Amino acid sequence: MNSKSARSLNAGSSAGEIAQDHFRIVADATYDWESWHHCDGHVMWINPAVERITGFTVAECMAMARYPLPLIFEGDLARVAEMYAGFANRTTGNDIEFRIRHRDGRIAFVAISWQPMFDQRGQHLGCRTSIRDISERQELRTQITRYNEHLEQLVQEKTDKLQHLERRKAQLEKLAALGQLAAGVAHEINNPLAGIRNAFQLISADLPKDSSSFPLLDLVDREIERLAGMVRNMFQTFRKDVEQAKPFELSSVLDQVIQMLRSTASGRGVTLEHRTVGDIHRVVLPEGQVKQVLYNLGRNAIQACSSGKSVRFACQGFGERVQLVVEDEGSGIDSELLPFIFEPYFSTKGGVAEPSMGLGLSICKRLVESMGGTINVVTHPGVGSKFTVDLPVVFNRASVYSDQLDNLDDDEDY
Repeated sequence: MNSKSARSLNAGSSAGEIAQDHFRIVADATYDWESWHHCDGHVMWINPAVERITGFTVAECMAMARYPLPLIFEGDLARVAEMYAGFANRTTGNDIEFRIRHRDGRIAFVAISWQPMFDQRGQHLGCRTSIRDISERQELRTQITRYNEHLEQLVQEKTDKLQHLERRKAQLEKLAALGQLAAGVAHEINNPLAGIRNAFQLISADLPKDSSSFPLLDLVDREIERLAGMVRNMFQTFRKDVEQAKPFELSSVLDQVIQMLRSTASGRGVTLEHRTVGDIHRVVLPEGQVKQVLYNLGRNAIQACSSGKSVRFACQGFGERVQLVVEDEGSGIDSELLPFIFEPYFSTKGGVAEPSMGLGLSICKRLVESMGGTINVVTHPGVGSKFTVDLPVVFNRASVYSDQLDNLDDDEDY
């Protein structure tokens, strides 16, 4: 130090007093919240940074009993109190995190470092603490945690989807094998069945109406028709060709289906009703497939009803879409069976599962989706079921094919 500097430092005060003032200026200007605690634990000095971090002034903190414990968040109070009590044992610590309660009530995250202080003779002068606001660090941790949780959720969703696709693949392979068998059996049954029907018609034509066996003719005819229906269902399920779309009126198809089902409904004492909402709905769709869907839904609805109940058919348009509704007053479907009703070989009659071919609703779902539509059901056990088929007014094969490709990635039900 040159003589001029020495004279400046000595002006008005001793060198020791000037040095102490300079050290205080440095400590007060420190960015972190600094404190000096005596060996017995009471606070001797706090720098102004405490107000920036806690909202309390230096004077308020100096007046606090058991400073800084009144500033500590209740959940961390016991741990921090034990830590401060250990200052007399000349311990050190670094970057220990805890929470404080700001003057405005919000919670802030801080980290403390501390070390004992000694004079030149080695006498213990107490402990110095330095507390840093780490709220930004904690916010980054929270964001990283949320991001990791989101990634884990995405991974789990993708894993679940892959497992679902694997199960679906196994199911499709199983159905393909069953389909080949069923199609072969249906083909072999169809020819002799046609022969049986022709022979039966010849026999029934020659049987007098007053014969005691004449009442059995209707029973035999119904059973032959039931077998023929099973064979048709097998062909519908596993056929590869797709019917061409053509213009027709939905109300006309509804009338035809109702006529086909009227004898079945009459035999069970069930009433069939038909309602068309709005103008005549002219569509361009595969007519045979629409008719097959309505027939299957109508037959199921009739079978679900007891005598005196009714089945209602309805048609209504919504711009470029049209809806076909088949609603019954039957037994409904139990909630535990509902997820499986569109699966092949699963059947519900009277609301409970029973042995059956179980192809009707599976065929409906396949045919509806092949036309670019959807099929949904709302059911109430003991009250009835309502099946709604949503179809485009004009069938677009290219659009349907594109949607099915998209569903391979986006539709979890695929």
